[in-house]
Amino acid sequence: MTTDGTRPPKVRATVEDGRWTITLDDPDRRNAIDEAVIEQLGAAVDAVAADPSARTLVVTGAGAAFCAGADLPALFGDTDRTVAQTRDHLHRVYESFLRIRRLPIPTLAAVQGPAVGAGMNLALACDVRIAGPRARFAATFTRIGLHPGGGCTWFLVDILGPQRAFAMIMDGGALDGPEAVAAGLALRVVDDPVADAQATAARWAAMDPQLARDVKKAVGIARSGGFDAALEFESWAQASAAGKPEIQAVVDTFRR
Repeated sequence: MTTDGTRPPKVRATVEDGRWTITLDDPDRRNAIDEAVIEQLGAAVDAVAADPSARTLVVTGAGAAFCAGADLPALFGDTDRTVAQTRDHLHRVYESFLRIRRLPIPTLAAVQGPAVGAGMNLALACDVRIAGPRARFAATFTRIGLHPGGGCTWFLVDILGPQRAFAMIMDGGALDGPEAVAAGLALRVVDDPVADAQATAARWAAMDPQLARDVKKAVGIARSGGFDAALEFESWAQASAAGKPEIQAVVDTFRR
């Protein structure tokens, strides 16, 4: 409790020069996702989305864990719910972190420790993952007899391919930092993933914001829209960028 008798927030959101950071801040419970986190995380992401000056977002966790996943009693402890009611509630849980995927700005997860179940999904909802030496990406749903949720199957198939994703989910498997990098699930392993993610965010935030957003959109189209759709978007985005002063300054150097 705080001095005024209220509970401290479990999610902190800060911003500096358009660079947002969202930190899950319940280290004693390994940043597990409960009702308070659902509400506060969703509100934090909405604040980023509503900020016209937002350039980047870094998501991380306080303490030893990135996120231990869902608070199981909070999510599945109400046995009076129907299957349909539980499903509706799960969509609300998913939405608290999957809305990160809709942000038009670059997003990075600084994964300093275990990211388990829904916590792994939270990391995978970001564009890039920077892992620490103790990072672990774990799809442990089936170990407790639970089907994966929160986009887990899509994320893992997209990154690992169907065969490796199937085996990882069936075995309730996990990847450490180097394994995650080798599989394409994380970008790199560093001693201080938060500092590295912040440095990367600062570099990307210094770009023309429309260029950064267009690159993100182009990669998204290339992932699912096919070659022709990606090429068409690239032609418009490149044409739009070509007339900007910084590009023309470069063009002028070739006229000398």
